[in-house]
Amino acid sequence: QLQLVESGGGLVQPGGSLRLSCAASGFTLRNYAIGWFRQAPGKEREEVSCTSISDRTTMYADSVKGRFTISRDNAKNTAYLQMNSLKAEDTAVYYCALGNIGCGYEFTYWGQGTQVTVSS
Repeated sequence: QLQLVESGGGLVQPGGSLRLSCAASGFTLRNYAIGWFRQAPGKEREEVSCTSISDRTTMYADSVKGRFTISRDNAKNTAYLQMNSLKAEDTAVYYCALGNIGCGYEFTYWGQGTQVTVSS
């Protein structure tokens, strides 16, 4: 069964950190590009970060550059999004996704999302 399960979301104060995980089952993670997306209430979905199949290419939205880091552990078949210096505007549901081609192309497989709330 093909499944992506995100975890690690929660409530954090401004300036705090969270690490999101995306556990893949039924996939061999090293064969896919990984994207992290987020959607805040009333806003369109936004691509936050992406890493290519080889991890040679990574991209970050300007709004998170220098604060977020995307990574993967192929042995654990898990992707991560380390989020530091969190701001209230980072509050959203975060989704991981897998794509067969690379960053900038369609992502075919999606997780169910994990809520991140940044508030004092």
